[in-house]
Amino acid sequence: MGAVVGTLTMQAKQRRPSRDKADDELEMTTVCHRPEALDQLEAQTNFSKQELQILYRGFKNECPSGVVNEETFKHIYAQFFPHGDASMYAHYLFNAFDTANNGSIKFKDFVTGMSILLRGTVREKLEWTFHLYDINRDGYINREEMTEIVRAIYDMMGKYTYPALKGDVPQQHVDAFFQKMDKNKDGVVTLEEFVIACQEDETMMRSMQLFENVM
Repeated sequence: MGAVVGTLTMQAKQRRPSRDKADDELEMTTVCHRPEALDQLEAQTNFSKQELQILYRGFKNECPSGVVNEETFKHIYAQFFPHGDASMYAHYLFNAFDTANNGSIKFKDFVTGMSILLRGTVREKLEWTFHLYDINRDGYINREEMTEIVRAIYDMMGKYTYPALKGDVPQQHVDAFFQKMDKNKDGVVTLEEFVIACQEDETMMRSMQLFENVM
């Protein structure tokens, strides 16, 4: 999600080149749908107060109401992939950030997820990735779920690579992943199977965490 964070940060800096700490903290506590207190967010994430202030100004600049709905999220995300169709991948990504499953992302949801993706431990990042792939949130990843995510990634990027990728490449990747992950051959991948397989295979880990480079 480096691209999104970078854009939000740049917008925040360009919007007001100079502000003092008191102004920043006042803004954090007076907006509609106000986020958690700054000290509390700092304790819950791996960001400093200054980083949270910058991220918040960028977040509010894009979303003045203090919350992001799915259509707004898709619109922001599509700007980074003008030559592909990012709508389905953005849909799954939005659901991963929307931990309350209420159709909106608040600033706390955003920075909590970003903290894991950018500065979390390997285990934390893999757990977050697992929940992205676990579309129906039943605690398992099946072939259909993994295929949907992988195809969404290829729709966003793969069709515009050179040389062009064949249509069956996503399914080939899913088959290869499942062969390594589904240790007991029961047709689904558990969190522990997912984590162990990724930790044992660096190439697989990079593939599973591809979204970190396209966010």
